[in-house]
Amino acid sequence: MKKIILSVLLLTVVCFDKQVLAQDGKALFQQNCASCHAVGKDLTGPKLAGIEERVPDKKLLYAWIRNNQAVLATGNKYFTDLYNQWNKTAMNLFPNLTDEEIAAMITYVNTEAAKATAKPAPGDTSAATQAQQSDNSLLFGILTLILAIIVLVLMQVNSNLKRLSDEKDGIPSYEPVPFYRNKAYIALFAVILFIVGGYYTIQGAIGLGRSKDYQPEQPIYYSHKVHAGTNQINCLYCHGGAQEGKHANIPSLNTCMNCHMAINEYAGEKLYREDGTEVNGTEEIQKLYSYTGWDPDQKKYVNEPKPIEWVKIHNLPDHVYFNHAQHVNAGKVACQTCHGEVQEMGEVYQFTDLSMGWCVNCHRETKVQFTDNKFYSIYEKFHNDLKNGSMDSVTVESIGGTECQKCHY
Repeated sequence: MKKIILSVLLLTVVCFDKQVLAQDGKALFQQNCASCHAVGKDLTGPKLAGIEERVPDKKLLYAWIRNNQAVLATGNKYFTDLYNQWNKTAMNLFPNLTDEEIAAMITYVNTEAAKATAKPAPGDTSAATQAQQSDNSLLFGILTLILAIIVLVLMQVNSNLKRLSDEKDGIPSYEPVPFYRNKAYIALFAVILFIVGGYYTIQGAIGLGRSKDYQPEQPIYYSHKVHAGTNQINCLYCHGGAQEGKHANIPSLNTCMNCHMAINEYAGEKLYREDGTEVNGTEEIQKLYSYTGWDPDQKKYVNEPKPIEWVKIHNLPDHVYFNHAQHVNAGKVACQTCHGEVQEMGEVYQFTDLSMGWCVNCHRETKVQFTDNKFYSIYEKFHNDLKNGSMDSVTVESIGGTECQKCHY
């Protein structure tokens, strides 16, 4: 019975091993890589899709991820060219990552790259069906349940056969205890319930108040892909507060009308919502006119304007202090680091969970740009250490970026 139970537990672990590994790889990627890299697009660093094809030597690749400076010192041509191509921007060091953790991240990257390659054209309603077919988690769960039932039946059959054998040999037999009253079964069930329930309880508690991937439908379909991507409108044109103040601010209707007084029709590529339905861009511009009171025929405002009730997406707890200007202006942090590739988004969604762990990890690994940055001129010691070679870089943590009172006071 012990062998059978162990076999069932082992089978369950194997069935869900890929899913757990993928989750770990995604979490590790978000913590260590997402601030500079994306799977399919170049950000601060190069895209990671196809990394194993570009660097087939696994040992060399792992060594680069842990300590890129040590690999560059060996004179490796590929990585030296890559370093020069990206303006000699040094990658963060990750000496504590294990082989298993790096392998999990690469597996996640390969999985996401395969999804992007197989992604159908916008509006193709077969996407959800294909994704559902590729997810075998439900199948594994059903098979595990069926096997567990078979094991229980076989155990009962074994018990009955043993009783018949004992009767034939004249050995007195006792009425078997029903499985629902068997202490061993009850204890095993309680342990499994405790482990599974505890796991989901912890995951749920960790996720409280977080809104990763939150993507509400807005009053007007505003496509960042069209504005920031196709038309190359700088983020700070609409969100000027991000450079000068604590909040990035939502642009006023006047900001929108600076362009849309003249642009009253949409003639770009087709727009689609996440569910695949097509969006009429010209109608969305007309919605803007209804809020501003602008008459495109008379070329003047004819009605009183009314505010657009945009749905807030990114939100931090009240006890957390975050200043956009300090990150964008002083820290030179790209918008995509926290908000993802907004220039590729139709309706914006929350790219990361904005958790404390995610922020602290970024502060631990992000290198401060001291060169030509007056904000850091007061750190004379670090400037001297960089000049004499006793330090090769300074992270946000080095200047107190992980102290509690920096964000909580």
